[in-house]
Amino acid sequence: MTGVLEKDGVTLEELKEKMAEFARERDWDQFHSPRNLLLAMVGEVGELSEIFQWKGEVPRGLPDWKEEEKQHLGEELSDVLLYLVRLSDICGVDLGKAALRKLELNAIKYPVKLSKGSSKKHTHLNVDKSNVNGDSAAAAAAASTATDQGINCDSNSSSG
Repeated sequence: MTGVLEKDGVTLEELKEKMAEFARERDWDQFHSPRNLLLAMVGEVGELSEIFQWKGEVPRGLPDWKEEEKQHLGEELSDVLLYLVRLSDICGVDLGKAALRKLELNAIKYPVKLSKGSSKKHTHLNVDKSNVNGDSAAAAAAASTATDQGINCDSNSSSG
């Protein structure tokens, strides 16, 4: 596994391939069940949380943090991302497409007109799913796509 730092950007597909290669080279596929990957990711989320524990609110850009602290943060964020990418691969979920679909569903649950500047959960907004931001065709198309893919975009759904 070489060339990791040779370019500026990376795609989810490239990360997925690199993670698969990394696991294959070490004969770790046998350990990468969805459950094991999920539990490993949760452990990494805990490590990420520890970095922020007791710091109170932290301003964007982390201006008061030392470079070593930012580097440590990057490593823990990367651990979470890499486990998430690997888990999605093992589960056969296209993470990029799933994320874009989720953004579309969230646009239905949180129309700009009702949610701009508000931190209210979608269940506390008065959402008319037939007319998202004045575009009933877009709302119907997104809801239909979600339904076709087995996603519940009902306002009583707990995800989101």
